[in-house]
Amino acid sequence: MSAQPAGPIDPTRVAGQPRVRRRPGPSLVVGGSIVAAVVLMALLSFVWTPHDPTLVNAAARLRDVGDPEHWLGTDKFGRDVLSQVLVGARTTLFVGVVAVGVAGLLGVPLGVVAAMAPRWVGETLMRAMDLLLAFPALLLAIMFSAVYGGSTLVAMIAIGIATVPSFARIVRSGALQVLSTEYVLAARAAGRRSWGIGLRHVLPNVSSLVIVQASVAFAIAVLAEAALSFLGYGTPPPTPSWGRMLQESQELLFSAPRLAFVPGLAIAVAVLGFNLLGDGLRDRYDPRLEDRR
Repeated sequence: MSAQPAGPIDPTRVAGQPRVRRRPGPSLVVGGSIVAAVVLMALLSFVWTPHDPTLVNAAARLRDVGDPEHWLGTDKFGRDVLSQVLVGARTTLFVGVVAVGVAGLLGVPLGVVAAMAPRWVGETLMRAMDLLLAFPALLLAIMFSAVYGGSTLVAMIAIGIATVPSFARIVRSGALQVLSTEYVLAARAAGRRSWGIGLRHVLPNVSSLVIVQASVAFAIAVLAEAALSFLGYGTPPPTPSWGRMLQESQELLFSAPRLAFVPGLAIAVAVLGFNLLGDGLRDRYDPRLEDRR
């Protein structure tokens, strides 16, 4: 009698054939490049910016693009736009890390528990997730800001909590598929405990789903922070934020449209990069898409 494999099985591998390494698709390459550029901008802002992004200089207000001292011009307070964009990238990454971290730390265990627990427990958890999913994320963030004060951390914790149901539902769906495989049945027959099955078999096999969902949630968090900062509930001044740059530029939209165009373009490109990265990761790790190639 042959022994069952102890570790997770790669569903993309056919018996008797070597594993074929997939080439990264264009979405993964383009999305990864954009995300890497945002990360480099954030890292660069720690060691160098053309000017102090919070320095108010009335004599240099509303400088145009191409100015020798201010490459992207200045805003209505005379602050350097390029410096604010660089430091704003740092805020963007902080937003995504906090929101995705909160959602992942809460949603992944809840999804695994909902899949492995008795049916009534799993159904109760999923109905609670449905109720939370029906609650608007921005409204939850505004409520948190009203109670605990407006800040980037408070807003992103609220966004992360609102994103928990997405992680829980995806992880539960993947975990149910893993639990129906033969090697999990063999592990149960061998007397392995439920937590051991969850750690050794379920989590490794749903990790690709979590990675893809994290990249998509990152983009949602960036948009949410920009919207909250635009409404005045996100990153407080004087910390640079792409969303607040948009809010401050609305009164000069016709006389100095570049003040809205630059942060708006930064937000759009960053969101596009994370979405493309998520699509590329899904195409690379989802074996069900192999037949479409």
